Amino acid sequence: MALLLRAATWGLSSGRGYCSRGTQGSLREVFVAALRAVVGPPHVSTSIAVREQHGRDESMHRCQPPDVVVWPQNVDQVSRLTALCYSHGVPIIPFGTGTGLEGGVCAVQGGVCMNLTHMDRITALNLEDFSVVVEPGVTRKALNTHLRDSGLWFPVDPGSDASLCGMAATGASGTNAVRYGTMRDNILNLEVVLPSGQLLHTAGPGRHFRPGFWPSLPALYVLGSRKSAAGYNLTGLFVGSEGTLGLITAATLRLHPVPEATVAATCAFPSVQAAVDSTVHILQAAVPVARIEFLDDVMMDACNRHSQLNCVVAPTLFLEFHGSEQALVEQLQRAEEITQHNGGSHFSWAKEAEERSRLWAARHNAWYAALALRPGCKGYSTDVCVPISRLPEILVQTKEDLKASGLTGAIVGHVGDGNFHCILLVDPEDPEELHRVEAFAQQLGRRALALHGTCTGEHGIGLGKRQLLQEEVGAVGVETMRQLKATLDPRGLMNPGKVL
Repeated sequence: MALLLRAATWGLSSGRGYCSRGTQGSLREVFVAALRAVVGPPHVSTSIAVREQHGRDESMHRCQPPDVVVWPQNVDQVSRLTALCYSHGVPIIPFGTGTGLEGGVCAVQGGVCMNLTHMDRITALNLEDFSVVVEPGVTRKALNTHLRDSGLWFPVDPGSDASLCGMAATGASGTNAVRYGTMRDNILNLEVVLPSGQLLHTAGPGRHFRPGFWPSLPALYVLGSRKSAAGYNLTGLFVGSEGTLGLITAATLRLHPVPEATVAATCAFPSVQAAVDSTVHILQAAVPVARIEFLDDVMMDACNRHSQLNCVVAPTLFLEFHGSEQALVEQLQRAEEITQHNGGSHFSWAKEAEERSRLWAARHNAWYAALALRPGCKGYSTDVCVPISRLPEILVQTKEDLKASGLTGAIVGHVGDGNFHCILLVDPEDPEELHRVEAFAQQLGRRALALHGTCTGEHGIGLGKRQLLQEEVGAVGVETMRQLKATLDPRGLMNPGKVL
């Protein structure tokens, strides 16, 4: 193996580059052989079908396949692969479940795609400290299945069964963010392979401090180290970095106690304004709601058809409450009073687990329900987030813009934390329609910025929102990010073309 690696180094270090002349994106066979020497031949593929599968996500961005796909089995292999690629100028693109929505896995310069799903161990579970360590192949559903009898769970739920380290890389959020926070609030430590192949533990090896506020957990349950003020927040630097600074190979996550009781509810409204006003009023009244999801009339119609629901076709809130039996009675009563004050009707409860699961499965399948509105077309999903006080304004305006655009689309969102999505259906063979979709998304992003919000609440920047990021953080912010990128990735090979 050592001889083969030296041969790969000799063949590629003479300034000829890693691509064969006349075959753009084709890695030299000696380099591919070096990859096989690290992970074994079964874990390397140059098949066009496999490469194309790894060159796209759920977004509208065109497929841009890597030159080769590699499946490392452990962090040592990731480190060796990264060092090998970096020393020869080969781009590196991390891949998890492929559920991203901003083209984050597109290999815009070719290179090596590292599929990390074979690293799927839960390596440590600290019940007393409410923490767990997972490798990048562990998905949120797999983790919660593992935790089923522990009395704990991991609540960050973006809808898709994404990999947890991928969720860290994109700074994911989800339906429970209003109570439990986003990935940024629930990551205690990250193990990251830097471009050089060096291994970094962002909070120190084995540490699982509790930085910041933990809203769902009473102080008497917080054991162990509560917080750390030791230097720069390196963990926060890599959350949301989208593979542009390093490869996340393990994440230490904060767990939460499973609530004693759970109740879901739905309520229909005469208008978008009424539904969103209710959201704001529920939060202002300090009702400790766990989830508040908004679905407009188009989305509700789609969910009724796709998931065999029988809900009123109107702007609707899906809510969920966690707590003791007594507390839930008070929460539901207060929430129902607020919704009725805003013209809400058909307020219904779902207490049984099966009924709640059916309701939330319909919400999680909203993407597929929307796609069914226009068979044969592709879905384009964009998201923004604004201060909760500006949510009614932007949602009402967005609904009007959607009607005026002539596009087929629906609105759905985690409105409890000011985040919502537009799912647009588009014919990819119609350039004019594609242009209108792009214009709509840009207008929505800029409206959110004008209201002191962000151009992306949870999807990330990827390929699609780089210009909006510059407008959001300004010239100094972008230049600071570029300097950080250049320091950690001076050759610009970590997921190139994304974010900046």
